Amino acid sequence: MEATLFADGGSRGNPGHAASAAVLIAEDGAVLREIGRYLGVATNNVAEWTALLDGLSAAKELGIDRLAVRLDSELVVRQLNGQYRVKHENLRPLYARAKALLSQFEDVDVRHVRRNENKLADAVVNRILDEQ
Repeated sequence: MEATLFADGGSRGNPGHAASAAVLIAEDGAVLREIGRYLGVATNNVAEWTALLDGLSAAKELGIDRLAVRLDSELVVRQLNGQYRVKHENLRPLYARAKALLSQFEDVDVRHVRRNENKLADAVVNRILDEQ
C-alpha cells in the first residue's frame, strides 16, 4: 500500500505552546488518518520531530509499505538525509526513533516542501494551538 505523509509541528514562542500534526493521504487523495496533538510547552523542532514520528507510527499501523514523506521543515529533512547532524541532545532520541521507523518501510522518499504544499498538517497544528 502506498501513501503520502504530510507532517508539521509548530510552537507559539520557541519554546512555547506547541502542537504536532500528521496527515496520511492515500494514492486516490483520500485522508487515511489525521493525527494532531497538543504538546504543552516545547520547541518548534520537538514539535516537527513529534509530528513525523506520529505519522510514521500511524503509517506502520495502517500497513503502508511505500511512503512519500513531505515536511516543510528543511532542517528535519536535511538531518534525516544525513546532510546535517542532529546537534541537540534532546532531539537525538527522536532522530533515532525516526530512522528506525523509516527503515521498516519497503520504500521511503523524504522531501522538503513549501509550507503552502503542507496545508493539511499546518491547518491541524494551528487548529490545536488556537484551542489552547
